[in-house]
Amino acid sequence: MIGAVVFDVGECLVDETREYGTWADWLGVPRHTFVSVFGATIASGKDYRETFQVFQPGFDLTTARRERADAGKPEWFGEDDLYYDVRPALTKLRDNGVWVGIAGNQTVRAGGLLRGLDLPTDFIATSDDWGVQKPDVAFFERLIDETPVPADQILYVGDRIDNDITPAKKAGLKTAYIQRGPWGWILRDKPEVAELSDWRIESLNELPGIVALENGESS
Repeated sequence: MIGAVVFDVGECLVDETREYGTWADWLGVPRHTFVSVFGATIASGKDYRETFQVFQPGFDLTTARRERADAGKPEWFGEDDLYYDVRPALTKLRDNGVWVGIAGNQTVRAGGLLRGLDLPTDFIATSDDWGVQKPDVAFFERLIDETPVPADQILYVGDRIDNDITPAKKAGLKTAYIQRGPWGWILRDKPEVAELSDWRIESLNELPGIVALENGESS
């Protein structure tokens, strides 16, 4: 049974093209250059934040976010940054009686932006809200505590094998790897994707059918 579906945020629900473009602008780097180094950093297995160090050694993301906010250029995303399938998929899941949540590595501000979009969800939380970040298993333990079904009835959907699929599987959740965004495409052929993903999808619109089939229902 799948009684709940919980979604990661970046590159699962939100297309982060705008956000990383504004970081390139903030650093004074051509966007194409920033994106190229970003992809190379991910492909090499490094933390994506190492990208910032290439252009500005000693860069601190938390400090920079505060500086951007003080300069009137805070992180931001809106309706136009949602992937095309977000509202239809989440709506269909809820219409089918599935509990829908969002939980990702995001700031308090990002959580506020998500809530302001009035998405068809039952729950929204960020790592800053909880004081613990993925891939720490404590993040998923908190997620399980907040979800009204047992761990083995929760499906977690994410684009990253390291932050999403691997720790969610270790915590006893079902997992769906969505192939989109930098991580989703660059790391799609890693053996861990096949080993640890219960499902591999290209669109969130596949989820209602997967859940219905798993639950022995008609989609």
